[in-house]
Amino acid sequence: MNETVRTYSPSETEEVGFRVATKLKEKQIRAHIRLYGEMGVGKTAFVRGFCRAFGISGVKSPTYTMVNEYRGECRVYHFDMVRISSEEDLYSIGFDDYTADESAYLLFEWTENIDEYLSEGGIFVTISRTSENEGARDIEIRLGDGYTV
Repeated sequence: MNETVRTYSPSETEEVGFRVATKLKEKQIRAHIRLYGEMGVGKTAFVRGFCRAFGISGVKSPTYTMVNEYRGECRVYHFDMVRISSEEDLYSIGFDDYTADESAYLLFEWTENIDEYLSEGGIFVTISRTSENEGARDIEIRLGDGYTV
């Protein structure tokens, strides 16, 4: 699954998220998904597609709540870590409880703020704008240690 995909719309970005989730679902792999990219680049669109693979709709950015919990065929926790600046902040949102749930998927926006608190594994998704046109995005998907999909 180490690949880079170019998309041209939010719906195409959602489709990439859907495909990643479908592969994980088929292989029955639970994973932490680390999302990187500047504001407005499509991280939440990726999460919407990911959740759709598990029958979940109504996905919204957790900017103000810090974490949204979705239930469908499984649980998905969607985090926005943009305001996390310390270990105390992280644990004040119950981070240990979420990461202890081995039956759920955890998707982190603004992962760079918490990288030092996560294990080395996971799936790394970097979404970048391209110079091709305003709506184009490059989505790089890289598997962390211990993952083969």
